[in-house]
Amino acid sequence: MQYSIQDIGAILGVPVNKQRSDRITILLTDSRKLTLPAETLFFALETKNNDAHVFIGELYEKGVRNFIVSKTLPEWEKFADANFLKVKNSLSALQKIAAYHRKKFNIPVIGITGSNGKTIVKEWLYQILEKNYNIVRSPRSYNSQIGVPLSVWQLDDDTELGIFEAGISMPDEMEKLEPVIRPTIGVLTKIGEAHQENFASLQQKIMEKLTLFVNCDVFIFDEDNDLVSECVDQMVLSQKTFTWSRKNRDAHLYISSVKKKGEKTVINYSLLDFDDSFTIPFTDDAAIENAISCLAVALYLHISPADISSRMATLEPVAMRLDVRKGKENCIIINDTYNSDINSIKIALDFQQQRKLDRHLKKTLILSDILQTGIPPRSLYKKVAEMVEQSGVVRIIGIGRDISAHHDLFSMPEKSFYQTTDQFISSGEWKNFNHELILLKGARRYHFEQISALIEERIHETMLEVDLDAVVHNFNFYKSRLQSDVKLVCMVKANGYGAGAVEIAKTLQYHRCDYLAVAVAEEGIQLRKEGISLPLIVLNPEVNGFEELFSADLEPEVYNFRILEAFIKESERRGITGYPIHLKIDTGMHRLGFLPEQIPEMIVLLKKQKGLKVRSVFSHLSASESWHFDDFTHRQMEIFRKAAEEIEQAFNYPVYKHILNSAGMERFQETKWDMARLGIGLYGISASGLPGLKNACTLKTTILQIKRISSNETIGYGRKEKLERDARIATIRFGYADGLDRQFGNRKGKVLINGQYAPIVGNVCMDLCMVDVTDIKAAEGDTVILFGENLSVIELAESIGTIPYEILTSVSPRVKRVYIKE
Repeated sequence: MQYSIQDIGAILGVPVNKQRSDRITILLTDSRKLTLPAETLFFALETKNNDAHVFIGELYEKGVRNFIVSKTLPEWEKFADANFLKVKNSLSALQKIAAYHRKKFNIPVIGITGSNGKTIVKEWLYQILEKNYNIVRSPRSYNSQIGVPLSVWQLDDDTELGIFEAGISMPDEMEKLEPVIRPTIGVLTKIGEAHQENFASLQQKIMEKLTLFVNCDVFIFDEDNDLVSECVDQMVLSQKTFTWSRKNRDAHLYISSVKKKGEKTVINYSLLDFDDSFTIPFTDDAAIENAISCLAVALYLHISPADISSRMATLEPVAMRLDVRKGKENCIIINDTYNSDINSIKIALDFQQQRKLDRHLKKTLILSDILQTGIPPRSLYKKVAEMVEQSGVVRIIGIGRDISAHHDLFSMPEKSFYQTTDQFISSGEWKNFNHELILLKGARRYHFEQISALIEERIHETMLEVDLDAVVHNFNFYKSRLQSDVKLVCMVKANGYGAGAVEIAKTLQYHRCDYLAVAVAEEGIQLRKEGISLPLIVLNPEVNGFEELFSADLEPEVYNFRILEAFIKESERRGITGYPIHLKIDTGMHRLGFLPEQIPEMIVLLKKQKGLKVRSVFSHLSASESWHFDDFTHRQMEIFRKAAEEIEQAFNYPVYKHILNSAGMERFQETKWDMARLGIGLYGISASGLPGLKNACTLKTTILQIKRISSNETIGYGRKEKLERDARIATIRFGYADGLDRQFGNRKGKVLINGQYAPIVGNVCMDLCMVDVTDIKAAEGDTVILFGENLSVIELAESIGTIPYEILTSVSPRVKRVYIKE
């Protein structure tokens, strides 16, 4: 679909200043995802963390000429040929345009909300209904105030059914999304505690979610939830409900039995005195509930019970995330092997570009046939080819009958096509991959996991799974606690606290972090080689390391006269002027830094030279996480304030000032500084116990062997532990060479297996350790969680008298890092 810019102005009720005949096909809210400038309408959104108006100049230079803004800036006067449509709120304008677009379609639209299962229900409905309708659905989990209108914008003349999910985290949000989706069929999934913190009660949250269904024709939900039923009555929605129940035989849809058999579940149901059943290839309770919601929708849409049964039996797991893995021959693999549809391809290509930056890696795409789109194949692959070409892919490998039949549409320098995955594997082409960034994008039936297994570098079955979405959430969480003009320095030293500095830095750079900090120059040089262009502070530079600092554009911390004098001498020798440095003041930590009484001498030395320029002055709080030392912390901040003022007054230019670390931002956000430093909090750990962070790192391994050991036998080296009962002992693939402290042995530590804690028994070995699984349903090959969401690093650290920093940074380099993203 397309609109003229004049149409957009009419929808919003604002004048269009320039008489341009631009057609608008793309609504853009993220300046980094620009594809077709001439057809783009950019919305300059303002949030607590960011103001997108600052990116308009950059977008204009790239060819964008149409903008939705909520203010005007003097520098735009030179953009004489651009349209600036000024509105009160850019986000509201986006939603208004999408709502107008939605009204043009008289088709069934399914709106899904709830706490859990929204994306699963959406994707399973697509799998069940795709043979009956040409469907447009939300890409991945585009369910936010921004994501919903962007999803609805995809509706076009070929669409026969829309499926959109809506998520909320604050009161009054759903009433803004309801006219955008305007569902004819509503589905409420499981209600839980997600995003509960901003609601006075669970009842308030349910009432807010039900707002999505006020204008729908039918509303589907589980009537066995008494609180939901009560809220439905209060919202006067009862007359349009289609309920399902496991208890009430008089419900519209009665679930008469649920029987789990091996890896499948048989569900028997009754509708209008008609009995039938279906089988799903899952046994978990969440999947069963989601499948019943899908059943109700399919029955309402008159899909035959026979078709429902056959399609339920082949439901596929929903790939919720992409992951990044290390490949052979210096390759990096972005793994999206179970998801290939037109909407998700653009998201995956954007993510591939984020990971590349300036790295000398060839962009390669391995793409399967795109199934059940309802678009004529030639039109579909023409659109895909344009998308791939715009993204800068150099090599494409197409696998499948349809994509192979349209190979002529792809103009990449390197291209090859195969009918099947087996044919590609047999060709041996995969053996030639070298220094490539490979995106695997395949529908499940093509079994691209076979390709991944061939090209992935397998070091160790143990892996540290790093959730990049959680890192971004934590980054924005701390930004929201600062004033909008305060810069944020993120710590990626010690290999990103064990999470992997390169991928963390790439994510932070994409999300417009202001500064990064590393411990030593070598860490900074590696980031520069990987395409990181953000300003980089080196916290522990060496006196003779000025050459590597200067050549890699790294900014050193200067903490004593010895290093200051050496850097001044070296800068003068090279004829360098104004090189940025960061002065550290010792306000009570007594580690590194100039003492306050040394500041006058330091100022005299700096004013006599021109090689160095003070970029920032900072200090380090020694106990900001502890209420017991608040008087000392405030004294530190006051000493620093005076020292910083003394330094800034000595020079005729502004100097950034920063003293708050993660705990400082959590507890002293009212203090006003120019910068703050985010360390452990970025990785999901609050030193002060502040809620709201997301776990970023999960350490996993597997059970190698399980044995039955008799009472009074001993376990492990040194015979340190004697069993007091007959036991089942599992040996897992993790030892002190992987980062498991030997102090965790002999039941001081524990792991998580199938949701239950298992104590570590005996001494920890170099590559292995043993755990007691006597009371746990466990089998060889099962996953073992060493730390993660339900086994926190904080808890582990406390059990052996250390700190979370040590646990995180101790994870060995031989443990494979896998990066995941929705």
